Amino acid sequence: MSTWILLRGLTREARHWGALPDALCAALDDPKQGASSTDAPTRVLTIDLPGNGEHVSLRAPSDVAGIVDFVREAARASGAPGPYCVLAMSLGGMVATCWAQRHPADIARLVLINTSMRPFSRFDERLRPQAWPGLARIAWHWSRAAAAENVIHRLTCNNRETRDADLKQWIAIRESAPVSRANALRQLLAAARFSAGRRRPACETLVLSSRADGLVDPACSAALAAAWHADHWRHPWAGHDLPHDDPAWTVERIRAWFMDSLSGTGLENADSGLTDE
Repeated sequence: MSTWILLRGLTREARHWGALPDALCAALDDPKQGASSTDAPTRVLTIDLPGNGEHVSLRAPSDVAGIVDFVREAARASGAPGPYCVLAMSLGGMVATCWAQRHPADIARLVLINTSMRPFSRFDERLRPQAWPGLARIAWHWSRAAAAENVIHRLTCNNRETRDADLKQWIAIRESAPVSRANALRQLLAAARFSAGRRRPACETLVLSSRADGLVDPACSAALAAAWHADHWRHPWAGHDLPHDDPAWTVERIRAWFMDSLSGTGLENADSGLTDE
């Protein structure tokens, strides 16, 4: 059995993944997609970062290493055996990278979505200047769920077809588990301070990015993939929240990479940027 751990980003939680965890399980366990009927079923764990979701009452660490310690203990407490496959986006991607570099025996595979980190990217790439006014509006309206989530949706999502349903759900999530302003700032500080090791993690790594990400410059993912010689697939129109905008594409890229890595064939030209769909 392979255990996948899913980590979200700044102030977001497990419920923001939507249907993606179930879709990932189904894709990896589908015999038609290459899984054997004798394989043990895939297990997916959505672990909330401290200060978010089910852990909203906890104080968020102000450094990524502290978040890693929390997530690592949560994974162990779940009883799921390692090593783990970790799918993570944004701040979650920094946590996953730090985890893999500090405890390489824990992690079998990494999938990093629209993340960024020093020393590979500049500050103005990691947080695009065009997004700064929107982030200021979110901070100003932090205690007003509808106003804050409306701006978050505009900043992170390019697929607006489900906007009304998304906002209804996201507002309900925010009202049921409101992340404190202090925890949001500590998470932001942790992200800003984080610097990864230059050497790539020992595990196989896939980078997914969105060419139209309005929050984090896609150059961050390109630089990371180039530095680590990691497979890299670019989505042509999705925003920062790629799993929201095109969950089917996200799951298919992960499934294809996972199956190819098991067979040892690799993904032809995935690193070249010529494989957008």
